[in-house]
Amino acid sequence: MGNREHEIYDVVGIGFGPSNLSLAIALEEHAAADPDNEISALFFERQPTFGWHRNMLLPTTTMQISFLKDLVTFRNPTSSFSFIAYLHASGRLPQFVNNQDFFPTRQEFHQYLEWAQARVADRIAYDSDVTSIRLPRGAVPELSDRLRLEVADANGRAGRVVEARNVVISTGLVPSMPEGTERDERVWHSSEFLEKYRRMDPRELRRVAVAGAGQSAAEITRFLYDELPHAQVWSVIPSYGYSVADDTPFANQVFDLEAVDDYYFGTEQTREAFWRYHRNTNYSVVDDDVIRDLYRRSYDDEVRGVSRLKFLNLTRITGVKRVGAETRVSLQGGPDAEVSELDFDALVCATGYEAMEPTGLLGDLDRLCLRDEAGRYRVERDYRIVTAPEARCGIYLQGGTEHTHGLTSSLLSNIAVRSGEIVDSIAARRAGHDVEQAVLAEVGGDTR
Repeated sequence: MGNREHEIYDVVGIGFGPSNLSLAIALEEHAAADPDNEISALFFERQPTFGWHRNMLLPTTTMQISFLKDLVTFRNPTSSFSFIAYLHASGRLPQFVNNQDFFPTRQEFHQYLEWAQARVADRIAYDSDVTSIRLPRGAVPELSDRLRLEVADANGRAGRVVEARNVVISTGLVPSMPEGTERDERVWHSSEFLEKYRRMDPRELRRVAVAGAGQSAAEITRFLYDELPHAQVWSVIPSYGYSVADDTPFANQVFDLEAVDDYYFGTEQTREAFWRYHRNTNYSVVDDDVIRDLYRRSYDDEVRGVSRLKFLNLTRITGVKRVGAETRVSLQGGPDAEVSELDFDALVCATGYEAMEPTGLLGDLDRLCLRDEAGRYRVERDYRIVTAPEARCGIYLQGGTEHTHGLTSSLLSNIAVRSGEIVDSIAARRAGHDVEQAVLAEVGGDTR
């Protein structure tokens, strides 16, 4: 990678989950197809190793999308990085086919992601936290074609500095907790569930609660019921009950590639219709089989005359406090919106996530990023933030673009194609820059 004081890359990726992993693969395949125009790249990830929702790799849980919506197939069906290629390399392709299932377990899909990242590991720096992005020191904004990134190590020590002509930000979603609720050793967000659960003595968990109405909430409720046969499991649901996810063929067209264009170039009325009619494909909904699993467990409890699985419908958490070893939860619900308190040994908040927000990372550079009337980033069709004319570098987002690109922005469904579009954009911008430099060289100028 050369002298670290002068590392310069065409693109630096910030965060290394599935989205930027897909981008790294797209860059690898771009270089293989056009060796004379390789795009130099480096990815920084604050975690010590690759991991994607590790704390939700519950037994028997499956993916909610087809295995064909992997890191590459919709962009390049012949790619050696496909899920099918992984199965072949693992010696399990015939067995997977015999299983006759489009939806692998989450554990197996995670193994696929780890296999893929190992093949591009030379592009990744783990234990590396990008702390700031700015213009190079002394640079005149309208003349600078680079950004300067400062990177801290696992201990928070700064030291590494790189420059990039483009950055691709994919730092992931931000866990959301109920208002007034703070995480501690007995109050967890679903994103940390298995890690926190494994620290506990299961015998101490006699009364546990799970808040939320989506897939993660239902899966955790089922897991706790099965894992803790001595415990009561309470499901705190803001709706009247779990709502089924619409994964029927016509509804699933909202995740098709063409739907991104329909959303991006659509009117405000069109975009509103997308959300109004199709939120139930992904948001606060649960797969039919999980709902039926939980209902069957609840019904079997009634048959046996026990009361282990309890549902608090139309209820939300309004406060949490510690009372001795107990977690006292204030709940508001029912037709009269009465407030009651219940004590639990643990509370799991499967209450979703906030969209990725890169404002803090961009710092002063944010003033050059243009926003719409609602204060959200304006984003080009190629996922590049619209910037003031003097910002000549590309700042791309993988996430946080629901307002411009629609429902797939935070999902796996479109990452293969999106990564290809970003690579094509970076390659085109670099080609234009090279032409500009050649013209300036002929007249004795230079923008660097």
